Amino acid sequence: MVPFGGWEMPVQYEGIIAEHQHTRESASLFDICHMGEIVLSGDRAREDLDHILTPNIAKLDQGRCRYGYMLNEKGGVLDDLICYRLDENRYMLVLNAATTAGDKEWIEAHVSSDTSLTDISDQTGKIDIQGPKSREILQEAIGQTVPDLKFFSTQEIEIDGVSVLVSRSGYTGEWGYELYLPVEETEAMWDRLLEHEQLKPAGLGARDTLRLEVGLPLYGNDLSEKRTPVAATHGMFIGKDKDFIGRPAVERDMQQGCDEYLVALQLEGRRAARAHDKVFLDGEHVGEVTSGSISPSLGTAIALAYLDDEAIERGREVEIETGRKMLKAVIVDLPFYKHGTVHGK
Repeated sequence: MVPFGGWEMPVQYEGIIAEHQHTRESASLFDICHMGEIVLSGDRAREDLDHILTPNIAKLDQGRCRYGYMLNEKGGVLDDLICYRLDENRYMLVLNAATTAGDKEWIEAHVSSDTSLTDISDQTGKIDIQGPKSREILQEAIGQTVPDLKFFSTQEIEIDGVSVLVSRSGYTGEWGYELYLPVEETEAMWDRLLEHEQLKPAGLGARDTLRLEVGLPLYGNDLSEKRTPVAATHGMFIGKDKDFIGRPAVERDMQQGCDEYLVALQLEGRRAARAHDKVFLDGEHVGEVTSGSISPSLGTAIALAYLDDEAIERGREVEIETGRKMLKAVIVDLPFYKHGTVHGK
């Protein structure tokens, strides 16, 4: 257990590699209760969210959710989050734990007086089940059919008299579900699900290696207020025909390009690079690692790093200074792991 965003969070149960591999092969259960949840409602909620967030909320259908960013006036990333449209005039934002308090203050300062904001983080538990066998295991564990949800869709169901908001996404790269339920019911649901012999708990360690293998940026490492999201995702998850806070900086980077971009590095061996390790090309410092780990699926170390734009070329070899030795790496395409089931039928 380690302190994380004001919580005590599990790093591992059986072990990071075992939990990682079980998620890729079967399904694992993740305790994600530390995430923040804020509900916005009212006739102007959609308009307000469309101004605060980068994705197109105006076109978000009821029962769907969308990933994107909340930026400051300079285009720096305050948080990456998911916006759920629960019904016509009610939305839920799922925020990172470490940024929830600051996000709430920012949102309150930038929504109209007609929009109601309610922080339900303390009342909401969140359990995620991820892996190619998620659906069949979840159905067997709760003894009922799970809604046939499209990717990034959500629906409220009842499990043993408990109202549960179920959504389907996959930050691990595998088929997966998120279960939002009253906090007082969460422990019992966790225990019930783990009665299924094929389902095992997984901690923050496996969650990080899984997301890194599929190239998803982590806020605080790969995303921050230092840069616009263009440097990380080349304009993905940003509405093209809408106004939002930070848009001028985003448009500048889209049109003129960024000095550096987030790239994928695959190392020669299993010794991993870590955040802040320097990257060199022909002896010249060209960037810095933001995330690094062993890839249990690939059997080698992988990393994300911001490199100078001029240095980026697929297949180019670079070196990473770790403090003990220089590690050789190659610039590759994302995702590192290409066999996930997240978009499967």
